[in-house]
Amino acid sequence: MSIEKTDIFYFELLKKEIVTTFLKTHSAPNTIEEWKGEDIVLFQEDLFEKVKGKVSEKWFYTYCKNSTDKLPRIDILNLLSKYVEYLNWNDFVNQHEKSLPKKNNYTKLGALIIGICLMSWYFFQPKTHDYVFCFVDHITDTPITKTNLDITILPLNESPLYFKTDTTGCFRYSTSEDQITFVVSSPYHKTDTIKRTFASNNNSTVRIASDDYSLMLDYYANNNIKDWKAHKANLDNLIDDKVEIYRFYGNRLGVEIYSKMSFIQLISTPTKSLERIKILDKSIRNGKIVKLKFIVK
Repeated sequence: MSIEKTDIFYFELLKKEIVTTFLKTHSAPNTIEEWKGEDIVLFQEDLFEKVKGKVSEKWFYTYCKNSTDKLPRIDILNLLSKYVEYLNWNDFVNQHEKSLPKKNNYTKLGALIIGICLMSWYFFQPKTHDYVFCFVDHITDTPITKTNLDITILPLNESPLYFKTDTTGCFRYSTSEDQITFVVSSPYHKTDTIKRTFASNNNSTVRIASDDYSLMLDYYANNNIKDWKAHKANLDNLIDDKVEIYRFYGNRLGVEIYSKMSFIQLISTPTKSLERIKILDKSIRNGKIVKLKFIVK
């Protein structure tokens, strides 16, 4: 094995130990090539916290996300070696020399053994699932982007993990677990606990009930007439003029038919009943709500 290939061999070992060190305190894919934006940012922060050094995102994509035939600078190698608890790059190499095939006569045999080990590692390591959830309003089906929702992931036998939705109203999470449980909350949405399995998850859309009472109360309390009018105008635009709206009453007390304007008035005024509204069903055609059923609990 040439000197250059030997160095690359050791660097690949170093990347695997970086993953092992990072996963002791963080959640991320098991291979560094699969790390994405938030994983990379958290690694940069962890690196600085532990060894007071930094690597750029461009550097990470050059040397970690993609295959490379050259080594990083020696100061970076020393920094990363310290991160995985070695004195420096030379110390890391010296302590891993036994991992390198020594005799040319056994090169093919060594390559075969390494190949078998890599295949075994690939097939028997916990498979990483990339969950993606995007949140929409339960009435309008529009993405929730004006407010960043708080996401609390509840891993099995571990402490909760905290995230927020991004500017598209989505959040992403990678784990080996086949099922994920998380709590969604915000000042203007009703708290909900969501359970999903990976088999049924495909850029999954999650409908979240807005806390219209808190929203309207905020508009009224702060004399925010502009946003209140914009909210009503938005509802008016989303609901068809010929919409069929039915309010159901419990205990077989019957059904009441609402006009478009009476329904908008109901969900635009901060009364106590607004807290208890639950949408039972709705139909959308050409981007507008044409039928809606609700109940006031």
